[in-house]
Amino acid sequence: MSSVLIANRGEIALRVLRAARSLGWRAVAVKAAEEADGPVHRLADEVVVLAGDRPYLDAEQLVAAAERTGCELLHPGYGFLSESAALAELCATRGVGFVGPDAAVLRAFGDKADARRLADELGVPVLRASMDAAGAEAFLGEGRGVMVKAVAGGGGRGMRRVLDPADLPGAIERCRSEALRAFGDDTVFMEELLPRARHIEVQIIGDGTGAVSHVWDRECSLQRRHQKVVEVAPARTVPDGCRERLRDAAVRMAAAVSYRGLCTVEFLVDADDPDRFAFLEANPRIQVEHTVTEAVTGLDLVAAQLRIAAGATLAELGLEQDRIPPVRGTAVQCRVNLEELRPDGTAHATAGRIEALDLPGGPGVRVDTAAHAGAVATTTYDSLLAKIVTHVPSPDLAAALDAARSAVAEVRVDGPGTNVDFLRELLSREEVRRGRATTSFVDEHVAELVPEHRQAEADGDAVAADFAGSVVFVAEPGTRVEAGDPVVVLEAMKMEHVLAAPHAGEVRTVHIGPGDLARAGQPLVELTADAGGGGASAGRAEPDPGHVRPDLEEVLARHRIGLDEARPEAVAKRRRTGHRTARENIADLCDDDSFLEYGALVVAAQRARRTEEDLIANTPADGMVAGIGTVNGEHAGDGRCVVLSYDYTVLAGTQGFMNHEKTDRMLDLAARQRLPLVLFAEGGGGRPGDTDVVTAGGLDLDTFAAMGRLNGLVPTVGIAAGRCFAGNAALLGVCDVVIATEDATIGMGGPAMIEGGGLGVFRPEEVGPVSVQEPNGVLDLVAADEAEAVDLARRYLSYFQGDRREWTVPDQRRLRHVVPENRVRVYDVRRAIELLADDDSVLELRKGFGAGVVTALVRIEGRPMGLLANNPQHLGGAIDADAADKAARFLQLCDAHGLPVVSLVDTPGFMVGPDAERTATVRRFARMFVAGGHLDVPMVGVVLRKAYGLGAMAMAGGGFRVPEAMVAWPSGEVGGMGLEGAVRLGYRRELDAIADHEEKQREFDRLLAESYQRGKALAAATVFEMDDVIDPADTRRWIVRALPRDRKPGPRKRIDTW
Repeated sequence: MSSVLIANRGEIALRVLRAARSLGWRAVAVKAAEEADGPVHRLADEVVVLAGDRPYLDAEQLVAAAERTGCELLHPGYGFLSESAALAELCATRGVGFVGPDAAVLRAFGDKADARRLADELGVPVLRASMDAAGAEAFLGEGRGVMVKAVAGGGGRGMRRVLDPADLPGAIERCRSEALRAFGDDTVFMEELLPRARHIEVQIIGDGTGAVSHVWDRECSLQRRHQKVVEVAPARTVPDGCRERLRDAAVRMAAAVSYRGLCTVEFLVDADDPDRFAFLEANPRIQVEHTVTEAVTGLDLVAAQLRIAAGATLAELGLEQDRIPPVRGTAVQCRVNLEELRPDGTAHATAGRIEALDLPGGPGVRVDTAAHAGAVATTTYDSLLAKIVTHVPSPDLAAALDAARSAVAEVRVDGPGTNVDFLRELLSREEVRRGRATTSFVDEHVAELVPEHRQAEADGDAVAADFAGSVVFVAEPGTRVEAGDPVVVLEAMKMEHVLAAPHAGEVRTVHIGPGDLARAGQPLVELTADAGGGGASAGRAEPDPGHVRPDLEEVLARHRIGLDEARPEAVAKRRRTGHRTARENIADLCDDDSFLEYGALVVAAQRARRTEEDLIANTPADGMVAGIGTVNGEHAGDGRCVVLSYDYTVLAGTQGFMNHEKTDRMLDLAARQRLPLVLFAEGGGGRPGDTDVVTAGGLDLDTFAAMGRLNGLVPTVGIAAGRCFAGNAALLGVCDVVIATEDATIGMGGPAMIEGGGLGVFRPEEVGPVSVQEPNGVLDLVAADEAEAVDLARRYLSYFQGDRREWTVPDQRRLRHVVPENRVRVYDVRRAIELLADDDSVLELRKGFGAGVVTALVRIEGRPMGLLANNPQHLGGAIDADAADKAARFLQLCDAHGLPVVSLVDTPGFMVGPDAERTATVRRFARMFVAGGHLDVPMVGVVLRKAYGLGAMAMAGGGFRVPEAMVAWPSGEVGGMGLEGAVRLGYRRELDAIADHEEKQREFDRLLAESYQRGKALAAATVFEMDDVIDPADTRRWIVRALPRDRKPGPRKRIDTW
């Protein structure tokens, strides 16, 4: 017999217990120490009393309880830790089965930003969004509203609708505060508001093998301030075609992560255009409203969830898609809450003893509740009292809502206030019955839906509670108070609310004490106003805003210790080697005053061997200066970048435990917010001297994998100056682009590691100098010093920060004379690139490697692009193995980061022959076809002169029909191979028959001339092998007009490190 620990409370705990009992399983309940026993505790096989103030959020305590009671499974319910990847990981570590998906899936779906990215990669529509206020202000500037959302959690917490730009900062601050309290993560993002929307969700079930089924859909449009109050299954107000597409999208998202358990994928559907919908979020847990799906299908979803957690498959459960029961009738769930609604839409939890409780019954009525008469309700937990679920066999929405209203009318609660009257009024509204209500309906009509609110009756000398709560503090009788002084502090929903004195005076009478429960409207304290005060007084003087309190001064002093100004000896050492400090490089890279440092107060994990004072003074930031700053902010809409810099003045820039922690944090932020990353990598690799950690080899780090996961997701730049070895070099090598100063030496092992391995004794400068790393392809750009390296990094990032509004261009007629009239004369293709691109917009990458092709980032009419060109000055433009590697990786780079590609073709083809084959050309040339075959960004191909054979096809993405436009200059010539070779092979017999050498040459020249006429671009255009032959001066016009502006990106791409 399996056993399950139910790590939750209230009605969902009782629901899980009943499902476990239906399977014949043993069920263990938990409770907080201050909670009274409820039905779940009376029915459970065993009850564990939890310790602490927030026990339902204590993962360690919950898992320990499962272990102690011999439970094989832990069911988290909903809310609390139901979406906690940390809890899932802890369960996995301790051998307890988690009823839900694994930690990786919880992270992917629990983080709304990550879930949006998955949807986008799968082609599921999403609304436009931004991680910063600037992007949201842009939406608002278009006349559109935005929704501020926490990336974690759900239940309507951490969400604000904003229509006025002036309200945005406050909304962001409130959402962050709510999210931090509720979910422990204050990260928020801003999403474009869909003003008239229906909230539709799809119930998903999967078994973790890749098998996924949907269990139809639900509508949750009736919600108050983003908190659902009435749910309906199925979604009757949305056309069947739209519902089918929603279910398909939900299944694809769940299948993409091999989902295990129950999940709800939620969407917004445009009420005015049902064909338009957008992914909202995915909830990787059981939902409060699962009941309505059970009502229309006859399934027990919780029992199925438990069996899947125990290892059952959908096939074994009979829940493959073609065996999911069809929908029968319509079901409605109404949430009866202990709360009082106000005409402005605010709700205050109510509390107190439930003196009497009558709940509905009869055919087609189900009630899920843990409440009972005599129970004392507090404001500590969620205000949900009961879920009233009704089912009718008809597809008629109005009939279903009428049945729900009749059931709600039977509810009677004597004691704390409820929202029953509100529900009855809502269900009777004609807009709701006819299915015309959208997600904003309740908030727009709330004043008409709630009963008249009676404000607390208290005279001018009394302070009354405006809502229920527990008393934390109350002023003593006789206490002198000024206007605004706290006289009572109430706690409700784990938050403290200060009730202030309305005027200056003296506390006369106190009607309540600490620990007591205050009712809404109850007078708590009476005051005697000062004579002649006339009511409210000026109150206490505002403190001097310039005054620095001692606690703040302590913090400021600690921050100063790590700055260059406080470390003159360290700065002097850098000057002696001709280098800058980490902070100087970051200040140069980032816009003025834009760098926000993370982890500035961290010190090395060496407390077992050094004093705290020593660590603070000599290991500031643990040798890793990290944060977020803006780069090129004057041109970029969102120029924010993650910047990491090892500090060589702190333990030689080595990688310690804490700076790995900081690195991991910043890499996570870069991934979540899609921020480019710049890494200053100077340093000596791993540090063996940290003592404050328990580890054997320190191989369980996530840093290198996390850096690898950024590949293809965001642009990454690595900068090496001085010595860069081992782990520092490994991170450098993962970057899209590597910039090195001329004095840099880079290696996967430093001199000590090389000598320790018995491989010889070398000076650092001999390990991997620029003279080695540039021609071998490791380096993309070489700079004279750190200042130039920073400038190159800034320029590189600019190509991924949008268009430039202002640009100039050379006289395009000069392009007519780049290619010589003599078809065998060499020319400089870089001249064509400089003339074709906007002035000063060319940044060539890997110039010292793969000389047969030129790869450069350029702008044309301000738009960033990648440019690939054959180099006639090397092997006549033939593509050798290094050139193929270079070209293929460049195509991947452009594709991953959304840059369209311009390809300038002038090649006799791939380099062939025995010497070439020794370089593995078969495989390496094929990389160009693979890269071209996977391109999602558009390409334009321009034949400058020779376009022969497979090499020319590879330069065009695999064939002349791949680019959006394939054109040639008048000097262009096309052939299956070089014309000279084609004549020699094709006419070998005829030529061999001519004995006279001069006559043979004349015949060869004649045949070559004929071949040239047939292979001229003009001739190729007549058979439509290319789109046109153009005036070189018109090349920019073709590029600009042929490349689409908006092109939906394909799935996320990977960029080879080579």
